[in-house]
Amino acid sequence: MLGLMQTQPLLISSLIDFAERHHGDGEIVSRRVEGDIHRYSWADVARRSRQLAGALDAAQLKLGDRVGTLAWNGYRHLELYFGVSGSGRVLHTINPRLHPEQIAWIVNHAEDQVLCFDLTFLPLIQAVHAKCPTVKQWVALCEADKLPADTGISGLASYEAWIAKQPTRYRWPELDENTASSICYTSGTTGNPKGALYSHRSTILHAYAAALPDVMCLSARDSVLPVVPMFHVNAWGIPYSAALTGCKLVLPGPALDGKSLYELMEAERVSYAAGVPTIWQMLLGHVKTNNLKFGSLKRTVIGGAACPPAMIDTFRDEFGVEVLHAWGMTEMSPLGTLCTLKNKHLAMPAEAQKKIRLKQGRTIFGMDMKIVGGDGQDLPWDGKTYGDLLVRGPWVVRGYFKGEGGNPLVQDAQGRSWFPTGDVATIDADGYMQITDRSKDVIKSGGEWISSIDIENIAMAHPAVALAACVGMKHPKWDERPVVVVVKKPGAELTREALLTFYADKTVAKWQIPDDVIFVEAIPLGATGKMLKTRLREQLKDYKLPGL
Repeated sequence: MLGLMQTQPLLISSLIDFAERHHGDGEIVSRRVEGDIHRYSWADVARRSRQLAGALDAAQLKLGDRVGTLAWNGYRHLELYFGVSGSGRVLHTINPRLHPEQIAWIVNHAEDQVLCFDLTFLPLIQAVHAKCPTVKQWVALCEADKLPADTGISGLASYEAWIAKQPTRYRWPELDENTASSICYTSGTTGNPKGALYSHRSTILHAYAAALPDVMCLSARDSVLPVVPMFHVNAWGIPYSAALTGCKLVLPGPALDGKSLYELMEAERVSYAAGVPTIWQMLLGHVKTNNLKFGSLKRTVIGGAACPPAMIDTFRDEFGVEVLHAWGMTEMSPLGTLCTLKNKHLAMPAEAQKKIRLKQGRTIFGMDMKIVGGDGQDLPWDGKTYGDLLVRGPWVVRGYFKGEGGNPLVQDAQGRSWFPTGDVATIDADGYMQITDRSKDVIKSGGEWISSIDIENIAMAHPAVALAACVGMKHPKWDERPVVVVVKKPGAELTREALLTFYADKTVAKWQIPDDVIFVEAIPLGATGKMLKTRLREQLKDYKLPGL
């Protein structure tokens, strides 16, 4: 027997329709590439998204055709989120920090038909456009009078002129909710990037889940600043959850320095912000240097890399801001876990609560996870045993676009399919997961494993350290030994001996203390702000451990 409920597909177009109808006057604030502040409403987003959909129809794009973007977090990019997917095409957000050759490869692999870009990236477009034969229309996200002359790009259109020809009325197509909605390519640190192809259903379910109280806890009362880029896993799904809840949305554009972010936060009374640790490090540096306080910021979600404990302490103890530790992947849309306390934890001493908050957190309803050993057997949830982390759920990929990389899933004894994350983790009895390392970054010394993340976190707690990376170096007796690579804060004094002494009274065993400290001007970062340890190891290929 079936239930007698109405059937309505879960479609991205329904998000923007809802935001317009029920939160139409909700504010969207953007710092534009031009430098000024732009303001309008959810109703305006909906109206212009429909015009964009009409422009795609006029360009004769078929259902499922891909529309690429090279753009910052801004209102026009937001319109593309809804107008492209809502009209049945596939939004392809491209990371502009990738190498031009890699961008051209991604555009061609996705077979983008239209590519929309901020003028910031005009030199990049000029470098790659001749190598992208599938693109029929190049669109600069600007007014007609700002369109540069003599760009060398045939038929280049102004976004404003392109959509202005279209009526504001548009009937969104009725789609199967499993229809592809957007595609995001992995960062491709090894080999070519692979495309994670999201559906309308997976996106809506992820938007619901992200807004839950124990996840991002978004509401119409919030003023939300996603610093995480809209070209990186759909800004962690925040634009969709923002439409679902009708919150005020504040988009920072290209100005991601500490001063610009702080001033925008204060001016727009931002209560919630999301970003990677490197961004918050710059923000905290500006705030502390200038003896400032946060007037409205209450919560920040930090993901993309493990958040140093010292950063959590600074936000909470000095500024009264709650840090929500999160974890996910491009292949997971991206949210998998988020760390909030349970009721039974509220009476715990602050130090005991902190130990929980340092973990990546509990799974969100819809997701499941487990850790397994080398034999594929499940390992206990005791908070001590670590193993390879596997996940499954309705917003986890079952394969990559065009079958790249083959079938990534593994099956358990019950025949259920799991996605191997490449992370090594522990899970405690309450279901809190903690990443101990990437499987490729774990250091094996004398038959014991050393977590590079633990070593990095201790270094980051030193007041003179700006950034730290721990890697394993070959050793004839112990197989590998850890060394810590450090970038000092400007003007700070720190010696090798002083930092190694700093480890002595911390919670690591003596044999886990690094054998050496290497000071560098910079640690290589990837396109999404993560440390590139593969590249760091290449830079250290001629390094010898002390005494060898």
